[in-house]
Amino acid sequence: MRVAIAHDWLVRYGGSERCVEELLHEFPDARLLTTLFAPDVMPVSFHGAEPSILQHVPGSTGHHEWLVPLMPAAWRLRRPVSGVAAVVSSSHACAKAVRVEAGIAHVCYCHSPMRYAWDFEAEASRFPRRVRPLARRSMAAFRRWDRRASAHVTRFVANSSAVRRRIERYYGRTAEVVFPPVRTDYFTPNGTERGDEFLFVGRLVAYKRPELVVRAFAGLPYRLVVVGTGHLEPELRKAATPNVEFRSSVDDEELRSLYRRARALVYPAEEDFGIAMAEAQAAGTPVIAFGRGGAADIVVDGVTGWLLAEQSVAAIRDAVAAAARDDLDAAAIGANAERFSRLHFRERMRAVVTELVGAA
Repeated sequence: MRVAIAHDWLVRYGGSERCVEELLHEFPDARLLTTLFAPDVMPVSFHGAEPSILQHVPGSTGHHEWLVPLMPAAWRLRRPVSGVAAVVSSSHACAKAVRVEAGIAHVCYCHSPMRYAWDFEAEASRFPRRVRPLARRSMAAFRRWDRRASAHVTRFVANSSAVRRRIERYYGRTAEVVFPPVRTDYFTPNGTERGDEFLFVGRLVAYKRPELVVRAFAGLPYRLVVVGTGHLEPELRKAATPNVEFRSSVDDEELRSLYRRARALVYPAEEDFGIAMAEAQAAGTPVIAFGRGGAADIVVDGVTGWLLAEQSVAAIRDAVAAAARDDLDAAAIGANAERFSRLHFRERMRAVVTELVGAA
């Protein structure tokens, strides 16, 4: 069964691109459609990607966010996809607008309804201050367009329960949940004795709330390792106490080692899903997380970690004290994380596509 896969843009390899990689593994002869493509940072399996006319804009792959207002038109100007049994769009922005020939099923794997449009205030820091008023007004029009585009999707699949609720609220559509793929065969428990070291993994940007974690560890008798980069890094380093260590980047082997020996991963952001939390759980590591968004699907409170009632320094410090005191079962945590395996993602997505093609 040949399909086409549409993804918003391919300029940085992250969680949503992992989903595309697994879809290509399940459907190896698929067409891959996108708006922008940076081959030097993408896996070899992506190198047949078909970008849009925006690819010809100078500097486009390095500044893709500036071209978001043009992306609906870029998808609209493409010919409707034909000659395939189904189209799978991997969308957190505009890919759901891919044009599909009549009679072809379109499954949208939705990472989230576009946050720029539907939750602008949380994303405003991505835009220079001087252009925020204009961007805020333009997003109102974008919301209307996004709702219309959603009507052309045959079926929605959400990456978490939180995203499913957003799809229902913003688009008036139902969706089933298929968790995104996590390398549970790589991030595994290994019996390493856990020390007094806690871990934060993620981009150092406002919505990830890294400043809460750094402030929470001031004066605590435990080490915190912060893995990630972002525009908040300079001020976080300046505010950090001596028990906080920063590592801008680590390779997979080092990250696995950090997960395995950490007392807990501390993750106070409200995420759509949260790959780092799922990786840590796969490695048998407890997670301290804000109890909304994807964390509610990933962490079993009191069994595989601790869910925070609020995003605050005090709540984090209380959970750190619990994590330092209580030993949770690493093997049970790792086993629970098998719900997020790559195999599970492939099987569920193939089942959804096969069902729709059969119905068509």
